[in-house]
Amino acid sequence: MSSALIIGCGYLGSRLAAPWLREGRQVFGTTRDPTHLALPGVEPIVCDVLKPGSLQRLPRVDTVVYAIGFDRSSGATMRAVYVDGLRNVLAHLPPPERFIYISSSSVYGQTDGGWVDEDSPTQPLEPSGQIVLEAENILAASGLATILRFAGIYGPGRLLRQRAIERGEPIVGDADKWLNLIHVDDGVQAILSAEKHARAGRVYNVCDDHPVRRRYFYATLARLLGASEPRFVTPSGDLMPPHEKAHRRINNRRMKEELTVELSYPDYDRGLRASCTVE
Repeated sequence: MSSALIIGCGYLGSRLAAPWLREGRQVFGTTRDPTHLALPGVEPIVCDVLKPGSLQRLPRVDTVVYAIGFDRSSGATMRAVYVDGLRNVLAHLPPPERFIYISSSSVYGQTDGGWVDEDSPTQPLEPSGQIVLEAENILAASGLATILRFAGIYGPGRLLRQRAIERGEPIVGDADKWLNLIHVDDGVQAILSAEKHARAGRVYNVCDDHPVRRRYFYATLARLLGASEPRFVTPSGDLMPPHEKAHRRINNRRMKEELTVELSYPDYDRGLRASCTVE
């Protein structure tokens, strides 16, 4: 029986388990708290990437998907989780046939609004992007992992700034800057396709076909939620956070050509309409 391990069974990872289980595969999922992983058919592995002793429980499997997110309530720093945690896992994980790492398009730091692809320079401006790139470099040195650089993930139950829009609060940010997005269902398809088609050591951007300016995305979201038109407040000078300087459009050609991914939601409009429910 083919087997898979999802390290980090959160919003994305929990949805990845379902198609594998339908195929009759043995699926393991890590969790720091067993009460937080209630996925029928998934065998929980209770461990913490920051506690090396707990990682001795990691099983030998055919495919590993590393999708650890940053939980601010944990008390750990982002660098500890992403960099030290990854090193701990690699030191204890029985080598799989395939290792797929879920990274982020935040590793790009371009500010001119132009297109970037996997060969573009990675010079992130914000600390979070610098930490993500440091983690990528750990894997790049081995040449064994496939790296998927995800754009912003959204979908049912995860809509960017939904609560603020419903409350009529202003959105802090430049309304004309680009958002790069991927619907969670298409993100799952990218991982499944990467398992079949990706080359070890290769990097792929995972995003939809149409970057969208913030004003259009949030206006559409507000309309679907039955909320008022969103207002924007643009920070300036010393008040501008590092992530506000980034301004780029992510190209997904390699994902579509090499991984043969067919997007169910190639643009934000279709993705939002499938994700929004108004009670």
